[in-house]
Amino acid sequence: MKPSIIAATLALVAAAALSTPASAALKEGTQAPDFTAPAYLAGKPFTFKLADALKKGPVVVYFFPAAHTDGCNVEAHLFSTSIDKFTALHATVIGVTAGHTSELADFSKENEHCGGKFPVAADEGAKIAKEYDATLMIRPGWSDRTSYVIDPSGKITHVYSSLQPEKHVQETLDAVKAIEASH
Repeated sequence: MKPSIIAATLALVAAAALSTPASAALKEGTQAPDFTAPAYLAGKPFTFKLADALKKGPVVVYFFPAAHTDGCNVEAHLFSTSIDKFTALHATVIGVTAGHTSELADFSKENEHCGGKFPVAADEGAKIAKEYDATLMIRPGWSDRTSYVIDPSGKITHVYSSLQPEKHVQETLDAVKAIEASH
């Protein structure tokens, strides 16, 4: 086979893999694994505890591959510009990543992609991502782009997995609204 045909075939396979939603193992109705992780909000470190966040209302746990990468910058910005809608529904948003964790303090700042409006947590060794079946198959050790909505009882009510960042905010916001409507 000619090198150009091989390259074109590989490009098509890669494009298909990136555009196809992944199949998350944790399904709706499943109890979400509890976790505690080092996190940053507006550049300041703290410890994020899922159990504490659930006491306040629903939690959106969105996994992303790595800070300061194109798709992750877009996704963080989209969550940042919509955070008031989540807050109005008493929901907490937390981004979790195993990639570029040393850059999370900067990534979370006001003049950066998170806008200082929601925290991001470091998942060293992708331990949390593994519990949530949100590891990136094409880059082992990094998180996949998978979003979970967890109701205050700790049950997963919505799962959305796609490497395309644009729909994660609307998917999770609609799911949080559904939790609010059911109460």
